[in-house]
Amino acid sequence: MRITGLSLFPVKSMGGVDLTESVVTPLGLEGDRRWAVLDEQGRTLTSLERAVLFGVRATPTPAGVRLDRGEETVEVAVPALDAPMVATTLSRMDRLRAADPGASRWLSGVVGREVVLVHQGDDLPRSVSEGHGGRPGDRLSLADTNPLHLVTESSVDRLRDWVTETQGEEWLAREDAVRRFRANLVVDGEEPFAEDGWQRLRVGATTYRLGELCDRCTMTTVDRDLATTKEPIRTLARHRRWDGATWFGVRLVPELDGPSSIAVGDEVEVLPAGS
Repeated sequence: MRITGLSLFPVKSMGGVDLTESVVTPLGLEGDRRWAVLDEQGRTLTSLERAVLFGVRATPTPAGVRLDRGEETVEVAVPALDAPMVATTLSRMDRLRAADPGASRWLSGVVGREVVLVHQGDDLPRSVSEGHGGRPGDRLSLADTNPLHLVTESSVDRLRDWVTETQGEEWLAREDAVRRFRANLVVDGEEPFAEDGWQRLRVGATTYRLGELCDRCTMTTVDRDLATTKEPIRTLARHRRWDGATWFGVRLVPELDGPSSIAVGDEVEVLPAGS
């Protein structure tokens, strides 16, 4: 198997960018999900408001991040260490650093309510929960539960076949279907859903541990036009539902202390359990 896609999402719940190569850190891809948008109570936004944010593309820059919405562009620098802190209800994270107020005002106009753009600096550590496969020393960005998210093309293709059977017509092209899941890593895969049984992987010189299978939410049903559809959750629920959730893809924890390179085309090796 090989890596066929790499995607970076600098701001949680916003659109991201595709890469040909990147750097993996203990927190995941360098710069992935280090920013977030919070409401006045310090909570990440509701599903509806997050769907609106999908229409904003976040691109990393040397100084921070660029936000694009149509012809509107906002450049945001990483906040200085003395920038104001904002309380947050994110799990295992009680405060984050506020970005430039101008960016927050712009985003407030996008979502139609008062919000604040915040950043997680290296001085604001977050652990991986033991309940989600974390071990002592594991670190996390503002991603949901684990540093990296992976899907396989073979599983996406099986899902596409299932949806076609359900609705009587082709659902999405593979590339568009993959984007619904907002994965960092895409591999060509072998048998559909073989990843359910993986324990460890090697990509280049770096190994990765399976943190957990990935439970899916309704954000996968938002299409390119930001309209909410029924797929793929409706079909996944018929084939991949157990323990009260619907499952697709896996979450990974990098086994490294410092940065390591990763690129499209890198070979992916499944390692034996206990190796």
